[in-house]
Amino acid sequence: MTRAAPDATTPAMPAANEKPTPAPSAGVWDREHRALTIGLVLTVAFTAFEALAVATALPATVADIGGLALYGWTFSAFMLANLVGIVGAGGMADSRGPAAPFALGVVLFVVGLAVAGVAPSMPVVVAGRFVQGFGAGAVSAVSYVAIASAYDEATRPRMLALLSSAWVVPGLVGPALAGFVADHAGWRPVFLGLVPPTLLASALAVPPLRALPRAAAAVDATGSARRLRSALLLAAGVGAALAGVECERWLTGMPVLVTGLAVAGPALVRLMPPGTLRAAPGQPAAIVVMALLGVAFFGAEAFLPLALTDVRGRSAAASGLPLTLGTIAWTAGAWIQERTAAQRSRRGVIALGLVLLLAGIVGLAPVLHASVPVALAYAAWSVTALGMGIAYSTTALAILEHAPPGRAGESSAALQLATNLGIALGTGAGGALLAGVTSSGGSTAQGIAAAWAASAAALVLALAVTRRLAARPAHDASRDATPVGVA
Repeated sequence: MTRAAPDATTPAMPAANEKPTPAPSAGVWDREHRALTIGLVLTVAFTAFEALAVATALPATVADIGGLALYGWTFSAFMLANLVGIVGAGGMADSRGPAAPFALGVVLFVVGLAVAGVAPSMPVVVAGRFVQGFGAGAVSAVSYVAIASAYDEATRPRMLALLSSAWVVPGLVGPALAGFVADHAGWRPVFLGLVPPTLLASALAVPPLRALPRAAAAVDATGSARRLRSALLLAAGVGAALAGVECERWLTGMPVLVTGLAVAGPALVRLMPPGTLRAAPGQPAAIVVMALLGVAFFGAEAFLPLALTDVRGRSAAASGLPLTLGTIAWTAGAWIQERTAAQRSRRGVIALGLVLLLAGIVGLAPVLHASVPVALAYAAWSVTALGMGIAYSTTALAILEHAPPGRAGESSAALQLATNLGIALGTGAGGALLAGVTSSGGSTAQGIAAAWAASAAALVLALAVTRRLAARPAHDASRDATPVGVA
């Protein structure tokens, strides 16, 4: 895959008896990329603080203002809005450059934090998370656009691993700090305290983003508008489907579910590369695996702090420890990906990550019983996150390396759409299972067990799809994969 802004000079042709000397790969910290790398890493780091802190503090939020039935929606609303933010920012980045959608995303993200931080009830928290999701989607999409357009093929695996490493410090500090604040000062400062560092990170990231060139190829403005409308329909349809699933009366819920699927299905087809819904070989299959990773990992993670606080009686600070260990393990997995990207089969590395994910999630289930040591949750989640670090980074690489020239924004949007649609479905379905079990007289532990079983089922399906992925590394993948756009 070529850089979005190729060198303007024409290299000299080698003599007939000479082999061309490959150009040296630019580094992530060289003069050309240093400012952009620092800006992206800091932005991801503070976004990581938000993700880990909010997940840790939400059980305290429910304990204070109620709304357990809406617990899953605090994640699903965020991710459904994320879908729209990703598509809008991806198209805007291709046509206008990445700086404008990034700045708009930061503004919405901060507004959403403020709304959630002062919310008097759980529905207002959900509304704040919805606004926040728009901004987070834009920021995330721009990050992947920058990786695809500003770094060469040899450097992208290192940059992906570096962005994963940006979760290390937030992972070490964020959950424990958020738990301590929630235990001693309440959950509201967890939201509001994230506003200043987010603004600081954005101020550092915007200048290097502004210096990036726009896409080399002409951008179809009408097509971008259609994609944005499709994203809105997808978010609305998935939201309706999840609401239908959560209805206590099937006579009411079934029409809502069917209507939501009827709206979301065609929209998803329009947003994804041809062949995605049938997991066609190549990029489409990789996108399906990415969506299932979102369903499994984040669908399980959302309910882990709740399991430790409500079921096992641990403090908010203690419930954040598995997230800390998981962040370190995810980063280790991402660096394993970086070290093996050029030598190992994409298919094999992703399958290894999926097996570790499945083993870890299955290992969580015994923790719901009082006789099992809570320490098992820490070990099981570390295995889960290690598998996620391996599988996620490798799958992202498989998607980006098949991006058509001048369409890095669209491919990064497809990558992020798959992830966040998976997260919305995983957390939404898990929340629906939790609400359904508890409303019918079951315990919180039984509801969480049902949510984790759904995550495990998604991983089994993902393992089946990996057979359609390329068997060789990126430089030789064209012999195994169906090109983008071939149904």
